[in-house]
Amino acid sequence: MDVSRIITYSPAYTLVPTYECFNRCAYCNFRTDPGQDAWLTLEDAALQLQSLSPRTVSEILILSGEIHPKSSRRLQWFEHIYRMCELALSMGFLPHTNAGPLLYEEMAQLKLANVSMGLMLEQTALHLLETVHRHAPSKDPALRLQQLEWAGELRIPFTTGLLLGLGETDTERQETLKVIAQSHQRWGHIQEVILQPYRPGHQEDWSTVGFAMEGLVEMVAIARDLLPSDIAIQIPPNLVESPQHLLACIDAGARDLGGIVPLDHVNPDYEHGAISQLSQHLSPQGWTLQPRLPIYPHFDEWLPESLQQAVQSWRHHASQQI
Repeated sequence: MDVSRIITYSPAYTLVPTYECFNRCAYCNFRTDPGQDAWLTLEDAALQLQSLSPRTVSEILILSGEIHPKSSRRLQWFEHIYRMCELALSMGFLPHTNAGPLLYEEMAQLKLANVSMGLMLEQTALHLLETVHRHAPSKDPALRLQQLEWAGELRIPFTTGLLLGLGETDTERQETLKVIAQSHQRWGHIQEVILQPYRPGHQEDWSTVGFAMEGLVEMVAIARDLLPSDIAIQIPPNLVESPQHLLACIDAGARDLGGIVPLDHVNPDYEHGAISQLSQHLSPQGWTLQPRLPIYPHFDEWLPESLQQAVQSWRHHASQQI
């Protein structure tokens, strides 16, 4: 198999501990107001995980709305997320948590129960705090950049990315990519950078057109030029308008399609196609679609021993399928 022609994806399933969030991003199709959302119980989470086909889904994405850092419920929220990660591990899955900006101590603890973690940087442009992020304190770029640095210090394999089409300029997009590259050059910890085009949804307060697909292809090429070669560029296929645009992004340098899940909770209006359908688009052009784990092999040694054993079990299983 020609490794240069491989496109990866993560067979994944999402658990949402809570949709409630103290931020109110103008384009959000995920959040509910505090107090209006019943948290997912561990018992219901276990039932969801029991319904998954064994050894087909590897990644459990723990994707949560944010409880304010100064809230009296912050500790309860964090401990609930941690227990959900432990549950996923106990049932043979590999957790990956994205729960907004975390405290250093929270990240250090979650490292013990996650094979990787993530947080979208989105954009470093400060003027967005006066527009789409006016009511979203945790979208302060400084908080998110600090998270990238802490992830590096703690040796956490990390995913970050850009949300394209928030009102930023081309120059600001490139500056955001450069900041990510600089963090990775210090720590070597970033697995993937997601280039996520804004697509309108029915729940949001914002009303604007989606990010142009031609601009997405251009951004993939720019990102491939600005980012270190060991960072994979990820494109969410459900947010790409056509197979032709997806192939153009791949030709420009994208090599990963991220977590393919039954429901994209962040973009619920845009369903993922079947893996077989994606393969049908890619294979005639010489591309092979291949599943991967939520941690890349060269990061395995960063994990605590118990997590290394869980990952190696999955790698052994994958090798037996070849």
